[in-house]
Amino acid sequence: MTPAARLQAAIEILDQVIGSVREDGPPADTLVTRYFKTRRYAGSKDRRAVRELVFRAIRTVAERPESGREVALALATADPALANLFGEPRGPVPVAEGELVAKPGAVPGWLIPELSPLVEPAEWPALLERAPVDLRVNAARAKRDDLLADFPGGEPTSLSPWGIRLPADTRIDDHPAFAKGLVEVQDEGSQLIAAACRAEGEQHILDLCAGAGGKSLALAAASPTSVILATDSNRSRLSKLAPRAERAKARIETRLLNPPNELQELADWRAKADVVLVDAPCSGSGTWRRNPEGRWRLTPVRLDRLIGLQKQLLDIASELVRPGGALVYAVCSLLSREGAGQIQDFLSRRSSWSVEETPIAAGRFDDADL
Repeated sequence: MTPAARLQAAIEILDQVIGSVREDGPPADTLVTRYFKTRRYAGSKDRRAVRELVFRAIRTVAERPESGREVALALATADPALANLFGEPRGPVPVAEGELVAKPGAVPGWLIPELSPLVEPAEWPALLERAPVDLRVNAARAKRDDLLADFPGGEPTSLSPWGIRLPADTRIDDHPAFAKGLVEVQDEGSQLIAAACRAEGEQHILDLCAGAGGKSLALAAASPTSVILATDSNRSRLSKLAPRAERAKARIETRLLNPPNELQELADWRAKADVVLVDAPCSGSGTWRRNPEGRWRLTPVRLDRLIGLQKQLLDIASELVRPGGALVYAVCSLLSREGAGQIQDFLSRRSSWSVEETPIAAGRFDDADL
């Protein structure tokens, strides 16, 4: 493919991404893969170059655009080499006078008032930098220092005691340590959520929104003798945990929940859990480095719905924690209403609860009133 043909392919994929965003369809990664399945003529360099163009374009524009061409023109405005490809053979048609160009930006305008005051505007571009690959060493079966040599270019993460950081786009699914269950791909932030649970001894730990079970696996590795129950209402996601637990040699029970009957289905855990982890569904504003199109998918209506769900999950979790136990609440979000605001609301309704700082020696405390 010529550079112009690559740009045209990126525009066509961006059109698909925008349509998928409107219809709550598959993510951009999936659409890129599908696009090239029907275009066998494209080599690996072509596929990589087009993919990079697509995600570079998505990172450039904060507000959901109307077309892929608008986004490509936003890229071309700052990149003369791309601008010269419009009108080339097999490339995009020439630029017309007055044609719409998407406005570059990091944060959608409507979300700016929702951001935590701790997030400075100068930091917004960092929300979209390419993320590294973080591994979590299975602490029940291996030591990080012993595995570092197996990952050239890897470095210990600065905060998680279990983490190894690798360059972006590093593949590890064919690495022997992964096949043996000695490591899992897991962002350092997710590892720290598991660390905040302080799993130890023979506790009863409930991961209420377990998804595919990444944090359940981290908890099992940190405390192999604890009883760990991973629950979720999404059958497809929860089903992914069993093979991962088998590979890690972790003992984790699973239970599929059917809202709004969670408390009835967890009656045997009521007021018995030492720790309940609520890693709640959220805006994902803290994961834009990995999922920049999340900015296009989020709407005020969806955000309100997520905040309502978080409130429900906190209320459910509070009924499952034993007296003196801990409820660990986490969201991958930089929005105050999902973080400090949600905790303030919970405490206003349940005066017998109090807040404790996590054992993580980093970060910023969002609200001094908590």
